[in-house]
Amino acid sequence: MNVRPTAIPDVVVVEPKVFGDARGFFFESFNRKGLEAALGRPLDFVQDNHSRSVRGVLRGLHYQHPHPQGKLVRAVRGEVLDVAVDLRRGSPTLGRWVAEVLSAENKRELWIPEGFAHGFVVLSDEAEFLYKTTDYWHPEAERCIRWDDPSLAIDWPTRVAAPTVSAKDAAGVRFQDAVLFDPKDLAR
Repeated sequence: MNVRPTAIPDVVVVEPKVFGDARGFFFESFNRKGLEAALGRPLDFVQDNHSRSVRGVLRGLHYQHPHPQGKLVRAVRGEVLDVAVDLRRGSPTLGRWVAEVLSAENKRELWIPEGFAHGFVVLSDEAEFLYKTTDYWHPEAERCIRWDDPSLAIDWPTRVAAPTVSAKDAAGVRFQDAVLFDPKDLAR
């Protein structure tokens, strides 16, 4: 696997080595030892999630506080623009975001560590999206920042002029009102 940093170095793109021929392809979608070595930290994934969405659906920007989740995400069908926003108090990239196109075709994955909000928008007719998480879902800890918060100025694709969002996501808070993570919240 090849692991490359994004503009926020703790968020990385994982590019698996794909073996393909006329029959199809094979690749390791997750190798704990290899990813831990690349990240320089232990990983303990406890839950896998799978979602299906149609073109223009935007999910996010989600996080849990307390109970922060690290996420390893990928699209296994279709294409999404995946976004991570730094919510770590004291971080030099606090309030900044990175985005990566993830698709069934490019097979890229994004590692989003604890302390980030996460969201994505579907660019294809439909997409299936997988998440590996480092903590369980805690409904009482769910938090959401508005996807269109002007202070974040996320460059969502113009081909998704009016995304479809859930009522919960439409009611997300502004970034300035978000609960941030202190370093002690993220101790591993």
